[in-house]
Amino acid sequence: MMTIGELGKKTGMNIETIRYYERIGLLPAPGRHANGRRLYHQRDAKRLAFVRHGRDLGFDLTVIRTLLALQETPEASCVKVTEIAQGQLEAVDDRIARLCVLRDELFRITTECAGGRMAECRIIEALADHGAIKHLG
Repeated sequence: MMTIGELGKKTGMNIETIRYYERIGLLPAPGRHANGRRLYHQRDAKRLAFVRHGRDLGFDLTVIRTLLALQETPEASCVKVTEIAQGQLEAVDDRIARLCVLRDELFRITTECAGGRMAECRIIEALADHGAIKHLG
């Protein structure tokens, strides 16, 4: 058994985040000590580690809730989990592609700037030309 502070240290999570996950049902309500302090088990730390890793991979809380529910039936097929992970991978690939376009545009406008006067600044000019950067969004 451990306190919320110990659980936070063990999982690297903020105490308020742990309480929030309890409120929304991602973490079951803990038992309480006679003095009212929350008491957590090792299984709670494992569940929070699962949630944290899922968040680190970019899954939103709704998806994490689904993954936790799917995990509860170990004999079931993992096809749904694979589909969810594949969707996340595609979303990450899409973000990377957009970031590459953004990087290329920033590189272009910074290398075109000669460092002269503001009136001739290519960076300001590029930022003012909304039509030229709409394709980045």
